[in-house]
Amino acid sequence: MQEAAGMWEERWHPLRQEWVVIAAHRQHRPWVGQRVSTPLPDVPAYDPTCYLCPGNPRIHGTHNPPYTDVFVFDNDHPCVGPLAPEPIAPVPPYQTRRADGIARVLCFSPIHNVTLAELPVGHIQRVVAAWQQQTFDLGTLAQVNHVLCFENKGAVVGVSNPHPHGQIYATNFVFKTIQTALEAMTQYARSEGRGLMADIITAEHRDGRRILYEDAHTIAFVPYFARYAYEVYIVPKRKVSHFHLLNDSESASLADAIKAVTVRFDNLWQQSFPYVMPLHQAPTDGSTYEDFHAYITFHPPLRQPGLLKYLAGPEVGGGNFLNDTSPEASAQALRAVSSHHYLSEGANE
Repeated sequence: MQEAAGMWEERWHPLRQEWVVIAAHRQHRPWVGQRVSTPLPDVPAYDPTCYLCPGNPRIHGTHNPPYTDVFVFDNDHPCVGPLAPEPIAPVPPYQTRRADGIARVLCFSPIHNVTLAELPVGHIQRVVAAWQQQTFDLGTLAQVNHVLCFENKGAVVGVSNPHPHGQIYATNFVFKTIQTALEAMTQYARSEGRGLMADIITAEHRDGRRILYEDAHTIAFVPYFARYAYEVYIVPKRKVSHFHLLNDSESASLADAIKAVTVRFDNLWQQSFPYVMPLHQAPTDGSTYEDFHAYITFHPPLRQPGLLKYLAGPEVGGGNFLNDTSPEASAQALRAVSSHHYLSEGANE
């Protein structure tokens, strides 16, 4: 991997329509800044102070039911919602409007101290089913133009509660990343006569070094244009605009891929691996989006154990990412670790 370690080039991100600087020669540069804390101490399977555990109180006197599987409820601290106040009209050229929408929390499991990577794949299938049902149900509402399902995992990405959970935002607008990808896919289909994501999958096949998981229905890979050191895409091979359009076999395959990727993440440094995981789906405004190909991305903030990928001048100020690790080297590291979780009984098999 000497060539990859010294890599220094720019790669075009076809879905975001922007350049990513791959500067792998910077990965081992001297570092005198503060590292992030070590993994949190062991936490119990049930925490009586946790507002997400079964039976426990939340705000306003609400109690969680004694749920035994996945559990969805309206967020007690929503960013959008039917109770949003009417805004005061600003001075032109500024604009404002009500923050209409619905925000929900999806508890993956009643067990407080597990993660997606540690759940049985059958349980992950039920998480996938919840994403699908929530997208379908919320997407039919007249005031909802887009449904964003996501998970923020780990204290380093700002999560204060380790209970396994994600969130769902059903909004009256389409998130910018989705809008950009939609425009890119539409333009590519018109100019090339083929699907952009299908060509990305073909390109990953031709190279082969960055593929982490593949079966008849789903593929997972570190993309050629990765912005984060260990960024991963999970993509259904059949083009669907929303995940609820997958059939049962494809949904099960998606769960298998999520399990495979998250286990390799944890095994990489034998710690619970932090990330932000959004589901990229088409808008739900009533239009058909035949060119949009739904996919999942993982954006892990760590580039080395305990060392964050800081967003600084190029990313915050300039708007383009600088990746200090080559995607090929990252994929090689993830492919090299076991497919059995390091905390499981079969970890040494």
